[in-house]
Amino acid sequence: MKPIPDVSRDLIELPTAFPIVISQSEGVSPLFQRLHWHTALEINYISRGSGYYLINGTRYDFREGDILLINSNDLHRAFENKELVMSVIMFDPAYFALEQRYDPELLIPFREIGMRFDNLLDRSHPMLARLGAAIEEMRSEFTRLEPHYEAVVRSLLVQFMSFVNRYFAKEQERGASRLRGMETIRQVLNAMEADVAHPWTLKELAAYAHLSPSRFSALFVQTVGTSPLDYLIQLRLSAAVRLLESTDKKMIEIAEITGFRNLSNFNRLFKQHIGKQPSELRPRQ
Repeated sequence: MKPIPDVSRDLIELPTAFPIVISQSEGVSPLFQRLHWHTALEINYISRGSGYYLINGTRYDFREGDILLINSNDLHRAFENKELVMSVIMFDPAYFALEQRYDPELLIPFREIGMRFDNLLDRSHPMLARLGAAIEEMRSEFTRLEPHYEAVVRSLLVQFMSFVNRYFAKEQERGASRLRGMETIRQVLNAMEADVAHPWTLKELAAYAHLSPSRFSALFVQTVGTSPLDYLIQLRLSAAVRLLESTDKKMIEIAEITGFRNLSNFNRLFKQHIGKQPSELRPRQ
């Protein structure tokens, strides 16, 4: 769904190296009472109180213990009824592109809101309390900033999305064409990972999938959450991290092995996506 032009977009600033922000809000500020949208994915856990959301024209009354999912570009606004306290997770879907090598449907609960999933998770399901506890644990880790909190938060969020997939999908048949599309993207992901140094182009990847470039791009973004070439950069950087941590190869060798054509480009993208210089990941002697 494309946002209506006269509804303002919220520019959610997420850290480049760890694009997740977890916070707790009391009440609803005027900023969120207006109709707005953003590209980040959002999870709300109602810690206390009650209120309601308007999401794409549908009203969702919520109360303590409820969990809501808000997709990229969803038009939404929130209102407080009584003593509202919410835990809010905002994150960039592209950050989990690598996890989708193993589970291409990880973010489907957002992509299929209004079809197999609802914005408001079923409050009668016994799994809901466990998901709420996971959100509170993520917020606690994010607030305390103890060593390796990033890995703990990331793993908890992956587990959260996996359980939403497993327990909260509506009962309905999946179309054969969708299953074929998933398998097509899975094959392309495997090919990219098997040869990250190859100078893949969009045209070549689309031909591998037997699709037009435009259709392939749309299907890839829908499934993975980022464009094919952005995902390729993430694959290359992941391979570079492994080599930096496990070998004594020179930087220029690692850049070449992982598909970067010059060292300056490698250093720039590494800093942009990983948040550190490549040399900082070298084990200390």
